[in-house]
Amino acid sequence: MMISHTRRTLALLLAALFVGVCGLHAEGKVTVPANEGELSGSIGVTDDDPPAKGDAQFRVFDLDQQNDDVVELRYVWPTDAVVYQVTVAEGDIVRPGRPLFTLKIKADPEGKLPNRSKAHYKAGLTYRVEKVAIATGDKLHGYKGKANGVGPEPPLLLKLRPMPMYHDSTTPGTSPPLKLSVLLSNLWHSTGIYELIDLGSKEWTLGFGRLIMMAVGLALIYLAIFRGFEPLLLLPIGFGAIMTNIPLAMLSGPDGILGMIYNTGVATGVFPLFIFMGVGAMTDFGPLIANPITALLGAAAQLGIFFALIGALVLTKYVPGINFSLPDAASIGIIGGADGPTAIFLASRLSPNLLGAIAVAAYSYMALVPIIQPPIMRLLTTKKQRMIRMSQLRHVSKLEKVSFPVMITLLCAFLLPDAAPLIAMLMFGNLMKECGVVNRLSDTAQNSLINIVTICLGLAVGSKLSADKFLNAQTLGILAMGLVAFCVGTAGGLLLGQVMRKLSGDKINPLIGAAGVSAVPMAARVVNKVGMEDDPHNFLLMHAMGPNVSGVIGSAVAAGVLLNALRMLS
Repeated sequence: MMISHTRRTLALLLAALFVGVCGLHAEGKVTVPANEGELSGSIGVTDDDPPAKGDAQFRVFDLDQQNDDVVELRYVWPTDAVVYQVTVAEGDIVRPGRPLFTLKIKADPEGKLPNRSKAHYKAGLTYRVEKVAIATGDKLHGYKGKANGVGPEPPLLLKLRPMPMYHDSTTPGTSPPLKLSVLLSNLWHSTGIYELIDLGSKEWTLGFGRLIMMAVGLALIYLAIFRGFEPLLLLPIGFGAIMTNIPLAMLSGPDGILGMIYNTGVATGVFPLFIFMGVGAMTDFGPLIANPITALLGAAAQLGIFFALIGALVLTKYVPGINFSLPDAASIGIIGGADGPTAIFLASRLSPNLLGAIAVAAYSYMALVPIIQPPIMRLLTTKKQRMIRMSQLRHVSKLEKVSFPVMITLLCAFLLPDAAPLIAMLMFGNLMKECGVVNRLSDTAQNSLINIVTICLGLAVGSKLSADKFLNAQTLGILAMGLVAFCVGTAGGLLLGQVMRKLSGDKINPLIGAAGVSAVPMAARVVNKVGMEDDPHNFLLMHAMGPNVSGVIGSAVAAGVLLNALRMLS
């Protein structure tokens, strides 16, 4: 009965997402380089520079410095655009790297121009904002150029005054006379209801779309509280989704609490690394050390990562409205490792715009391990095979447990440095646990620190669940490919388990291969539960922990491989 209610709840959640995305139309494949979504507002993008690769001899923005030193920023791409966010006001002092606004650039209806990703415009120098000529929800007309020097000017976005230095000394000002009608009008215009109605009439994702995302946030909170689905992450993620979609509050903007948390811990990659340290402090690698051959099962379960990577690229080619670049596909594929921190770590580096959907998919499928895995286990094994009893694991000495994290860290450092941040923090946490001389540090890593970081990480991920980022066809592609990756990863571990059973003369139960996905310790518990269904005295938990903890290492290694490969291709 519990499972039926769970399936019904998930079906309602997916139905809500489908309603949100069904109104979107295909806009073609994004062909711009990965770094073109982040544009710098320095003099480096003026007419003096050659067009960027993939621009089809067109710029997106133009900076024109006037005689009074004021710089006018204009939109010069030939197709229309919609202003999704403005994060500055007149009189603001903006420093290098400060986000100014976000535009969604529409596709060329004639198909002659390459499509572009959203433009997140950042300041390249220190400026004082003299004029803001755009507002959230505004529609900008594409610039078609001038015929014989005659024609309209490109749409003005901002006027900025360069500030080599500045001071904050002010003079007393005067207040305008107070009028009740003006006060009431301003009060009405400052409400979230007015903002939703006003912006919804210009762009549906900025109005009704926000209400849908608040409903998604409430659904995640419901699953966390009443269904027990990864409550430590889904609860803050769901509440963060509600917060980021509150009109006018700008909680996920550069000066909002969610934006500051994200920039501090997720954009830098610090939060996932602290999570890995805490996981290491709570993990016992004894079963893996006692039976090291089970590490192969953890490696085989990573098959889903690369299967989903290819699948995402196939969707891009054949499904309208789904446009995944190679970095996007790599970020989606890592969901197959069933490792939330690794998925966040990789997505924050390769595809930050997809971070929210990827994180929600990763943690949702981790929570659904007891539902997803058992049918695959029964399909790929027989009752006789599931009843195989494995011999008792040998005792692992303290020296072995202390040496293991040091050796794995050194091995990773020499062979795959890109995976070193994840592996090293995982092993450092485990070393604190096993050495027995820093119990206070180990206890902090296992409890206080990981709890604080989990709260911040969940809220930061939730800040990426804004309507303009989540309500699109690509979200359905991420959910679908994430599920495929998870199922293929489980099957890969089971199939190698069958091979090892055959080679060992029926001494290895193939079920433990399903624990190769790194959902620790849930996958191992599911393996033990399925095994006991056919033989109540067949305890596979400790045997399954070997491939389970090796899956954690395997997913981190896979993330390092993808980071290295994509950097070499770029």
